[in-house]
Amino acid sequence: MKFTNLVRLALVAIARNKLRTLLTMLGIIIGVASVIVMLAIGHGSDQSIKKEISGLGTNVVTVRNGTTTNAGVRQESGTLTALKPADADAIRRYSTLSKYVTPMVVTQAQLIAGTKNWRSQVYGVEADYFKITGIEMQYGTMFNAFQGKSPAKICVIGQTVAENLFGEGVDPTGKSIRIDKLPFKVLGMIRSKGPGLFGLDRDDIVIAPFKTVQRRILSIDYVQQIIVSAIDENSIQPCKDEIERILVHKQHRVKNDEALFVVRTQTELTNFFGTITGVLTVLLASIAFISLIVGGIGIMNIMLVSVTERTREIGIRLAVGAKRRDVLMQFLVESVILCLTGGAIGVLLGTLVSVLFASVLGWPIAVTFDSIFMAFVCSSSVGIFFGFYPARKASKLNPVDALRYE
Repeated sequence: MKFTNLVRLALVAIARNKLRTLLTMLGIIIGVASVIVMLAIGHGSDQSIKKEISGLGTNVVTVRNGTTTNAGVRQESGTLTALKPADADAIRRYSTLSKYVTPMVVTQAQLIAGTKNWRSQVYGVEADYFKITGIEMQYGTMFNAFQGKSPAKICVIGQTVAENLFGEGVDPTGKSIRIDKLPFKVLGMIRSKGPGLFGLDRDDIVIAPFKTVQRRILSIDYVQQIIVSAIDENSIQPCKDEIERILVHKQHRVKNDEALFVVRTQTELTNFFGTITGVLTVLLASIAFISLIVGGIGIMNIMLVSVTERTREIGIRLAVGAKRRDVLMQFLVESVILCLTGGAIGVLLGTLVSVLFASVLGWPIAVTFDSIFMAFVCSSSVGIFFGFYPARKASKLNPVDALRYE
């Protein structure tokens, strides 16, 4: 029998009971929609994290304080205070693969302007930080290299800080704010970057010279981290190795196995978070695939019922010369059509729900062609797998017994 005739017969059989057909496809629709949404959330999160990491700067290598032990218990990363401003100067002086270098300290502080106040993150950095991160100014200017190395009480602020202290749309350039009771002059406002990783507000920030924050606000003599930009993308790993050699041999002359500092590259950070989001995506997709299996069981159940209801019809077809292969293909095609139709509806529903989540909840969503293709492959595979047994059962019927069936 021609394939076109098989499809036509399958469509006629499916259309006989529209409500049952719809209920049968419901499991596949929900399963495919779930797969699309779960994969969209996973891919969206992965892209969002990579975008956020790339927003930290280009070709970045980060040096952080290492870990120490207390009574035999290993403490968390950053508990040591081994890094000093001189380490950043040494990297700048001896590294041939570093383009920009800045020491960095971060703290939370209360900001006051007139009668308004706001709590925000305060970054203490040198002027190279603006070049590493590609920060642009909407109003005013950023501080220069000389100011960045001085204890000057100047700063640039993010849009969120500006709106909460001076009002929406106000240029804060030249205005004064107090950071933990110290007066600072605002040089300008950073161009808005919008929400960042996990919904964090990247515009809720104050950037001031490193020495000012380190000495006058935090009152410390060490550096929390050093941020370095390699000269190009291919130099990231060699730059990391070079920095480690400089800090180990020239600065700290480390002889024991205790890590005084930890050097990480942007690539390592991307791969680390990529592994996490990959595992979460697989986990979410696996949960969604359970719905597809349940839907497939529903298809098998209905197809077995259909075989029982149409036993006499099968007997007549076999009696007039139809081959068992034709009967098997007829029921198998019906099963696949049910799954593919349900899969198509599921793709549309899943895409719609993904867009709804992105617009209403603000979740990072990315519906990819790969996820749609996978959903269709899975739905057709479910149709073949769960439809084969009922189809085989139909083809194995004895024509005489089938004709007697009431």
